[in-house]
Amino acid sequence: MNIEEFYDEDPKRRASEEIEYGTDWTDASGVRTELSWIADTGELYAMAEPVEPLGSDGIGDLYVQNMPTDAVTVELLGTFPVREDLEQKLEGWAAAMAGANSLEWVRTRIA
Repeated sequence: MNIEEFYDEDPKRRASEEIEYGTDWTDASGVRTELSWIADTGELYAMAEPVEPLGSDGIGDLYVQNMPTDAVTVELLGTFPVREDLEQKLEGWAAAMAGANSLEWVRTRIA
């Protein structure tokens, strides 16, 4: 689902504090993914954001084009009502994030 659908599905998600667990995770295809935990719902989710396309103004200047919200996808990975339980499962996450297909490390740890 895209990010707007995800937040619209449960109003508590949009209003809640979120704790970020890194923005440079990668999936099997190498797509950059962010990992966040929503305090009010206990949900851990991965948000994949494709590389924003570059545009040209016709005279040689490049700029980053806006990414449509439906291109930003969310995968709900699990629910951890107690943050300390998640912290224990993700111990060492900062080092693991740098590896190839590092999101698989997260999936394995929380399974």
